[in-house]
Amino acid sequence: MSDSTDPTPSDEAVRAADAGHNDDIAQPHTGEEGEALVRAEADAARASTQDHPLGKPGRRFNWRSPFMIGMTGAAGVAVTYGSIQMVLAASEVLVLIVVALFLAIGMEPAVSWLARHRFPRWAAVTAVFLIAFGLFAGFLAAAIPPLATQGGALVHNAPDYVSHLSDRYPVIANLDARFHLQDKLKESLGANSSGLVDGVVDAGRTVFSVLSSTVIVIVLTAYFMANFTQVRATIYRLFPSSRRPRAILIGDEIFAKVGGYILGNLLISLITAVVSFIWLEAFKVPYPLLLAVLVAILDLIPVVGSTLAGVIVALVALTVSVPVTIATVVFFIVLRLVEDYLLVPRIIGRTVEVPAVLTVVSVLLGGALLGIVGALLAIPVCAAALLIIRETVLPSLDER
Repeated sequence: MSDSTDPTPSDEAVRAADAGHNDDIAQPHTGEEGEALVRAEADAARASTQDHPLGKPGRRFNWRSPFMIGMTGAAGVAVTYGSIQMVLAASEVLVLIVVALFLAIGMEPAVSWLARHRFPRWAAVTAVFLIAFGLFAGFLAAAIPPLATQGGALVHNAPDYVSHLSDRYPVIANLDARFHLQDKLKESLGANSSGLVDGVVDAGRTVFSVLSSTVIVIVLTAYFMANFTQVRATIYRLFPSSRRPRAILIGDEIFAKVGGYILGNLLISLITAVVSFIWLEAFKVPYPLLLAVLVAILDLIPVVGSTLAGVIVALVALTVSVPVTIATVVFFIVLRLVEDYLLVPRIIGRTVEVPAVLTVVSVLLGGALLGIVGALLAIPVCAAALLIIRETVLPSLDER
């Protein structure tokens, strides 16, 4: 059957097709491929010219044909579904990449400042990264032992604190009698040995996950800092040449806003932690370092972070006395006012201008989507979105 439908070509036809058959592929060249393929190879030899070694492009596909429209639609659905699944599967890694990118953008103002003052780019990146990494490593080395000691003591003494507060304050005694707070704390802390072993294993997994994520973020941040100019150029190359100048102006403004906000927010949190530690140490509030670190972490969260930190510290201050608790509440109110009206305008300034309503909404949405990381990044992301809308969407709507 094959011989009648596709006869073996003659030697003359094979020689004519030699010019269209690659010397490095399927040698020796014979007529076993069939007459149709040999004829096509002969046509390929004639189509290959000096200007078009691989032949001229053929006629374009008719993308408006029903078949191509259906294929395009089906491919779009498949690609969209596959992309969503890929994002969900790699969500944890993507969060680490986003955090590292934001940290690199946050340190970019310091790198650019050194570069403007006659530092080579590589030297500026190295200096900023080593200083930041040194401060972080030094803080961990100095703070982890007392944090572990104070954290363990707080967990161990929690039932005694509830009993002590119940004896001193009738309101807490009523809450304890109604909800059995002390019994629940003792029950949760006095779990059986198997539960304790499981808890230790889970804690070990958590510590390993946190350490590995921290290392990944540090390495990625270093890479982003070192290659930030290339990353920036690549992003702008994705825009059409006619829109590229406008994209550069808007993009650089977004980078400046995000970098100024992140760097300023970290500095403000450090200041509030130091001031809080001094206050707690002066009034002999238990676990001052642990509470100061908690204040620094929560203060990074806009709107609600400092308030939540003040409430937690005030509850711990109840173990000292009511006057100390009242003074601590007043201290955090004053600290919040100083932060909002003195530190933020001077350190961050008007880098990020987000209305109060959008601030609350963005923090809530960011926290719901990505937890603490989402709440931390909500304000700069919202500011960038507002800038894009103000500069691109609104002008086009006004022209209609």
